[in-house]
Amino acid sequence: MTFRIGQGYDVHRFGPGDHVMLCGVAVPHDQGFVAHSDGDVAIHALCDALLGALALGDIGQHFPDTDAAYKGADSTLLLRHVYGLVCQRGWQLGNADITIIAQAPKVLPYRQQMQQRLAGVMEVDLDRISVKATTTEKLGFEGRKEGVAAQAVVLLQQA
Repeated sequence: MTFRIGQGYDVHRFGPGDHVMLCGVAVPHDQGFVAHSDGDVAIHALCDALLGALALGDIGQHFPDTDAAYKGADSTLLLRHVYGLVCQRGWQLGNADITIIAQAPKVLPYRQQMQQRLAGVMEVDLDRISVKATTTEKLGFEGRKEGVAAQAVVLLQQA
Protein backbone atom coordinates (compact mmCIF):
# COMPACT_ATOMS: atom_id res chain seq x y z
CA MET A 1 0.00 0.00 0.00
CA THR A 2 1.47 3.36 -1.00
CA PHE A 3 -1.20 5.70 0.41
CA ARG A 4 -3.11 5.96 3.69
CA ILE A 5 -6.00 8.30 4.55
CA GLY A 6 -6.98 9.44 8.03
CA GLN A 7 -9.62 11.72 9.44
CA GLY A 8 -9.96 13.46 12.79
CA TYR A 9 -12.46 15.55 14.70
CA ASP A 10 -12.23 17.55 17.92
CA VAL A 11 -14.31 20.05 19.85
CA HIS A 12 -13.77 22.31 22.86
CA ARG A 13 -16.17 24.59 24.65
CA PHE A 14 -15.45 28.17 25.56
CA GLY A 15 -14.53 29.34 29.04
CA PRO A 16 -12.59 32.18 30.60
CA GLY A 17 -9.78 33.68 28.54
CA ASP A 18 -8.80 36.28 25.99
CA HIS A 19 -7.75 34.07 23.05
CA VAL A 20 -8.06 30.61 21.55
CA MET A 21 -5.30 28.51 20.02
CA LEU A 22 -6.06 27.39 16.47
CA CYS A 23 -3.41 25.67 14.33
CA GLY A 24 -0.75 26.85 16.76
CA VAL A 25 -1.77 30.51 16.46
CA ALA A 26 -3.19 32.59 19.32
CA VAL A 27 -6.39 34.11 17.94
CA PRO A 28 -7.78 36.99 20.02
CA HIS A 29 -11.25 36.27 21.37
CA ASP A 30 -13.36 37.27 24.35
CA GLN A 31 -13.11 33.70 25.68
CA GLY A 32 -10.62 30.83 25.81
CA PHE A 33 -11.00 27.06 25.58
CA VAL A 34 -11.79 24.73 28.47
CA ALA A 35 -9.24 21.96 27.96
CA HIS A 36 -6.51 19.94 29.64
CA SER A 37 -3.93 21.14 27.08
CA ASP A 38 -4.11 24.47 25.23
CA GLY A 39 -7.30 23.18 23.57
CA ASP A 40 -6.17 23.63 19.96
CA VAL A 41 -9.04 21.75 18.28
CA ALA A 42 -7.50 22.03 14.81
CA ILE A 43 -4.20 20.44 15.85
CA HIS A 44 -6.00 17.81 17.90
CA ALA A 45 -8.11 16.86 14.86
CA LEU A 46 -4.96 16.81 12.70
CA CYS A 47 -3.17 14.55 15.20
CA ASP A 48 -6.11 12.16 15.21
CA ALA A 49 -6.15 12.10 11.40
CA LEU A 50 -2.43 11.31 11.27
CA LEU A 51 -2.71 8.63 13.93
CA GLY A 52 -5.81 7.15 12.31
CA ALA A 53 -4.15 6.87 8.90
CA LEU A 54 -1.59 4.49 10.40
CA ALA A 55 -3.95 2.75 12.86
CA LEU A 56 -1.99 4.15 15.83
CA GLY A 57 -4.98 4.95 18.01
CA ASP A 58 -6.01 8.46 18.93
CA ILE A 59 -4.67 11.53 20.65
CA GLY A 60 -6.24 10.51 23.96
CA GLN A 61 -4.21 7.29 24.02
CA HIS A 62 -0.94 9.10 23.31
CA PHE A 63 -1.56 12.18 25.49
CA PRO A 64 -4.20 11.29 28.12
CA ASP A 65 -5.94 14.12 29.93
CA THR A 66 -5.32 12.20 33.15
CA ASP A 67 -1.57 12.82 32.79
CA ALA A 68 -0.44 16.02 34.52
CA ALA A 69 2.48 16.25 32.06
CA TYR A 70 0.03 17.47 29.41
CA LYS A 71 -1.72 20.08 31.57
CA GLY A 72 -1.65 23.29 29.53
CA ALA A 73 0.52 21.58 26.88
CA ASP A 74 1.39 23.39 23.66
CA SER A 75 -0.40 21.33 21.02
CA THR A 76 2.31 22.02 18.44
CA LEU A 77 4.58 19.81 20.56
CA LEU A 78 1.98 17.05 20.41
CA LEU A 79 1.76 17.44 16.64
CA ARG A 80 5.54 17.32 16.28
CA HIS A 81 5.59 14.06 18.25
CA VAL A 82 2.75 12.52 16.23
CA TYR A 83 4.28 13.52 12.91
CA GLY A 84 7.55 12.03 14.13
CA LEU A 85 5.74 8.69 14.57
CA VAL A 86 4.48 8.99 11.00
CA CYS A 87 7.99 9.62 9.64
CA GLN A 88 9.55 6.85 11.77
CA ARG A 89 7.22 4.38 10.10
CA GLY A 90 8.32 5.43 6.61
CA TRP A 91 5.44 7.74 5.70
CA GLN A 92 5.17 11.43 4.82
CA LEU A 93 2.35 13.90 4.47
CA GLY A 94 0.83 14.11 1.02
CA ASN A 95 -1.57 16.81 2.17
CA ALA A 96 -3.76 17.86 5.08
CA ASP A 97 -7.13 19.58 4.81
CA ILE A 98 -8.43 21.16 8.01
CA THR A 99 -11.83 22.79 8.53
CA ILE A 100 -12.48 24.93 11.60
CA ILE A 101 -16.18 25.14 12.46
CA ALA A 102 -17.01 28.28 14.44
CA GLN A 103 -19.37 31.21 14.49
CA ALA A 104 -16.62 33.13 16.29
CA PRO A 105 -13.80 33.98 16.27
CA LYS A 106 -13.22 34.73 12.60
CA VAL A 107 -10.42 32.60 11.15
CA LEU A 108 -9.80 34.25 7.77
CA PRO A 109 -7.42 36.97 9.05
CA TYR A 110 -5.19 34.25 10.58
CA ARG A 111 -5.52 31.50 7.97
CA GLN A 112 -2.20 32.05 6.21
CA GLN A 113 -0.35 32.26 9.53
CA MET A 114 -2.03 29.01 10.61
CA GLN A 115 -0.97 27.21 7.44
CA GLN A 116 2.59 28.47 7.85
CA ARG A 117 2.67 27.39 11.49
CA LEU A 118 1.49 23.84 10.75
CA ALA A 119 3.84 23.48 7.76
CA GLY A 120 6.72 24.65 9.95
CA VAL A 121 5.94 22.26 12.80
CA MET A 122 5.80 19.28 10.42
CA GLU A 123 8.58 20.61 8.17
CA VAL A 124 6.53 20.22 4.99
CA ASP A 125 5.87 22.52 2.05
CA LEU A 126 3.16 25.11 2.62
CA ASP A 127 1.11 23.84 -0.32
CA ARG A 128 0.50 20.57 1.54
CA ILE A 129 -1.57 22.33 4.23
CA SER A 130 -5.09 23.69 3.74
CA VAL A 131 -6.90 25.54 6.51
CA LYS A 132 -10.40 26.82 6.00
CA ALA A 133 -13.34 27.78 8.18
CA THR A 134 -17.09 27.67 8.11
CA THR A 135 -19.92 28.79 10.34
CA THR A 136 -23.00 26.76 11.11
CA GLU A 137 -25.37 29.60 10.20
CA LYS A 138 -25.98 30.05 13.96
CA LEU A 139 -27.11 26.44 14.40
CA GLY A 140 -25.79 24.04 17.04
CA PHE A 141 -23.28 24.71 19.81
CA GLU A 142 -20.86 26.39 17.39
CA GLY A 143 -23.63 28.68 16.11
CA ARG A 144 -24.60 29.58 19.66
CA LYS A 145 -20.93 30.52 20.23
CA GLU A 146 -20.47 27.88 22.93
CA GLY A 147 -17.32 26.41 21.39
CA VAL A 148 -15.38 25.44 18.29
CA ALA A 149 -15.04 22.18 16.35
CA ALA A 150 -12.49 21.10 13.77
CA GLN A 151 -12.21 18.34 11.20
CA ALA A 152 -9.05 17.16 9.50
CA VAL A 153 -8.34 14.78 6.65
CA VAL A 154 -4.83 13.66 5.69
CA LEU A 155 -3.30 11.70 2.88
CA LEU A 156 -0.04 9.95 3.73
CA GLN A 157 2.32 8.51 1.16
CA GLN A 158 5.26 6.20 1.59
CA ALA A 159 8.48 8.17 1.92
